[in-house]
Amino acid sequence: MTKPLKGSKKLLNAWAFYDWANSVYNLVISSAIFPIFYGALFRAAGVEKVVIFGGEIARAPLISYVTSVAFLFIALITPLLSGIADYVGNKKRFMQFFCYLGAFSCIGLNWFSLENIYFSLICYFFGLVGFWISLAFNNSYLPDVAYPEQQDAISAKAYSIGYVGSVLLLLVNLAMVMKPDLFGIVGDEGGLAELKAMQYSFVTVGIWWMVFSQYTFRFLPLGNKTESEGKNIILNGFKELKGVWHQLGELIRLKRYLGAFFVYSMAVQTVMLIATFFGEEEIAWGSDNERTMGLIISIMLIQLVAIIGATVTARASRAFGNIKTLVVINVLWIVLCIYAYFVITPTDFYIAAGCVGIVMGGIQALSRSTYSKFLPETTDTTSFFSFYDVAEKIGIVIGTFLYGYVAQVTGTMRNAIIFLGVFFLIGAILLLRVNKNPHPLIIDGE
Repeated sequence: MTKPLKGSKKLLNAWAFYDWANSVYNLVISSAIFPIFYGALFRAAGVEKVVIFGGEIARAPLISYVTSVAFLFIALITPLLSGIADYVGNKKRFMQFFCYLGAFSCIGLNWFSLENIYFSLICYFFGLVGFWISLAFNNSYLPDVAYPEQQDAISAKAYSIGYVGSVLLLLVNLAMVMKPDLFGIVGDEGGLAELKAMQYSFVTVGIWWMVFSQYTFRFLPLGNKTESEGKNIILNGFKELKGVWHQLGELIRLKRYLGAFFVYSMAVQTVMLIATFFGEEEIAWGSDNERTMGLIISIMLIQLVAIIGATVTARASRAFGNIKTLVVINVLWIVLCIYAYFVITPTDFYIAAGCVGIVMGGIQALSRSTYSKFLPETTDTTSFFSFYDVAEKIGIVIGTFLYGYVAQVTGTMRNAIIFLGVFFLIGAILLLRVNKNPHPLIIDGE
């Protein structure tokens, strides 16, 4: 079969469709169902701590530590895989492997239990690994499939269809959780039917992810092969990162942008990872059922509004330029962090969720496409996007650690939210420097 050409509608749509396939993980597992399931599992067992690695640990720090370790692993292994993928010229196979690893790990969450805590956490761990590494490879395809003038729009379109697809599956999962009897779901050994429905929802995520990714894999090219000595294949990725770092000395605008991205992305990703936990702990929901419904509705609201946010941001970037638009979005994040400090009631939280959706969709889509447009002319896009993803993952580790530390020291997650606002402020200031005295050889990303 003849592969579609770069810039063609078929290739652009195939690339964007991976967001439809994998975004269900980000919504159902990371944001909505799993955090609620995790808390409900401990409450149903009447415990707050489990014995693991020879000691007792509370549920919140436990999942936080596993998440941090997963992102450290991702940051370390991504450049290694990047080097191997470039050497063999077949990054699509690596993307497929981690897609399937993440999907089967989601299915494995069906057996998540306190009795099998090690197996359960391994499934959670590799779900994270599969999602983020396959996404890193998919991101690296953007300059391969789209011309610079197409990248903002197709990046926004990818996020938008991802939001739509994930919300559709979440609606089905929500029906399963709220009305398990309609789906023939009953609890086992005295367990709650609602918990069993949540476990089944993890299976639907894995199946959805694998099935719909086939359209993307059908049309994406294998990748660009680079010349390298076979004996250095293991270290190639790290050498490529070092090479990218040295190139940044001449690519002034790209270097400045990466610095700003590292800071504000640290805050963005932390907010996305802790939003549900913040809502569960800090908002006065009332009953457990109201908490479950309220959190899921809030997450759905974020996803739906994010479609508008991604689209509006893409249009704003065409009218005002990428950097100016990103500065405005960071300022909006600052205002949102201040507002979140005072959020108490469910209505307050819904308003915050709607605002998060607008700025979340916009900043993610535009950040990815802006980086792609600032890249020099090269076929080695995997290395540059590997550098981008490593910076993002290290930022997540730092952001989540600092967030947890501030919350622990001050005794409230609200102070930690304000602390994240400082990162957005610094990010906005650094963005203002991006286009000052730019290197004459760099193409403007405006």
